[in-house]
Amino acid sequence: MAKVLRGFGGLAPQAGREVNDTTPTQRLDKWLWQARFFKTRGLATKLVSAGNVRVDGDRVSKPSYALRAGVTLTFAQSRRVRVIRVEALATRRGPAPEAQTLYTDLTPPEDPVPQNPRFEGKGRPTGKDRRNARLYRDGPLE
Repeated sequence: MAKVLRGFGGLAPQAGREVNDTTPTQRLDKWLWQARFFKTRGLATKLVSAGNVRVDGDRVSKPSYALRAGVTLTFAQSRRVRVIRVEALATRRGPAPEAQTLYTDLTPPEDPVPQNPRFEGKGRPTGKDRRNARLYRDGPLE
């Protein structure tokens, strides 16, 4: 029977995982940066350190968390909550199409924000309207 260890440095296996599990891992902050969710690795590190990332529903606050393929990440990004399933680990920070192959986006689509109503000829006149009004103004009274 394999022994389960908890608190095994920064590269600890996740709760309930066996030590002799040989699936490859990658740092969480590095994967988020390589998958192009953040412009810099420092921004990814700050988000994880603040405890704003969840891995399979559990809050993670260590940027060195050992990420594996198949887990689900949940984090906030620019006013929306992203839900991502990790499909593969990254080897480099490549172009966007290559980065999109690393994950599946499970984020539900947002409701479209209603746009402002179109201009219907009401309100303040534009500069063009004011110039046209001057051209058609009656001359001095005779």
